[in-house]
Amino acid sequence: MKNQSFVTEFILLGLSQNPNVQKIIFAVFLFGYIATVGGNLLIVLTIISSPTLLGSPMYFFLAFLSFLDACFSPVIAPKTIVDSLYEKKTISFWGCLTQLFTEHFFAGVEIIVLSVMAFDRYVAICKPLHYSTIMNWRLCGILMAVAWTGGLLHSVILILCTFWLPFCGPNIIDHFICDLFPLLELACTDTHALGLFLVTNSGCICIINFSLLLISYCVILRSLRSHSAEGRRKALSTCGSHIAVVVLFFVPCIFEYARPPAAFSFDKMVAIFYTILTPLLNPFIYTFRNKEVKNAMQKLYTRFGLKN
Repeated sequence: MKNQSFVTEFILLGLSQNPNVQKIIFAVFLFGYIATVGGNLLIVLTIISSPTLLGSPMYFFLAFLSFLDACFSPVIAPKTIVDSLYEKKTISFWGCLTQLFTEHFFAGVEIIVLSVMAFDRYVAICKPLHYSTIMNWRLCGILMAVAWTGGLLHSVILILCTFWLPFCGPNIIDHFICDLFPLLELACTDTHALGLFLVTNSGCICIINFSLLLISYCVILRSLRSHSAEGRRKALSTCGSHIAVVVLFFVPCIFEYARPPAAFSFDKMVAIFYTILTPLLNPFIYTFRNKEVKNAMQKLYTRFGLKN
């Protein structure tokens, strides 16, 4: 069977129709894209090149998260940067579905990885004597496999539901990316029931994981009362970075997908947070107060400096 759409491409309205604003968007997004990919790959390279960091599950998961952000950014940013140079912004039907699939695939994997990182911190702080036994490499591998599988399952369900929708016109999307709710509004059929199902698929994943993360950090913060002042300071430093990333990622996602299916003009501004800003800020948040990563970066810089 084939999709019965008459639409072969969609027109994206982008962030602005003003040529002067589009020039600013081009410069800002290009700088952000380079900084995002460069910063996240630098963290991956730093951790991989340091046996001490790579031997720690916490930094292994951090490298994995940075790798995901480096992969997620090219799904959104390059298309937006190129579109800012043109008055008419188009994307093919298959290009739209591909962007939708990859966006939700990497986002789904990242949601699970953030939950895994919270579990890692819970074990390290609340069960320190059993940490090496519980967080063994076999479990780390299983958790990463679960993350990939969960992200794939989420995106496959979403794309299978979207692919069969008939699109017979109009084909104008008031967004800078192909997103779920704007596509539902363009379908030439009743999508109410499907919209509620997709909200359950996307929204519930965000809410359930975010709730579990909040509960885990409440337990962690409560357990810190029995730790020394130095232990509390170190634990709060690592947990604080993770909480900041969780809030930056989950709050916009919950606002975007855990609601009745409808597209609003301000969705574009919200989407910027979890598609552009969060991957950009993650490297700075995780390295700003992390002495181990800073020292490893200095050693990496010294090593390459001596070679050159």
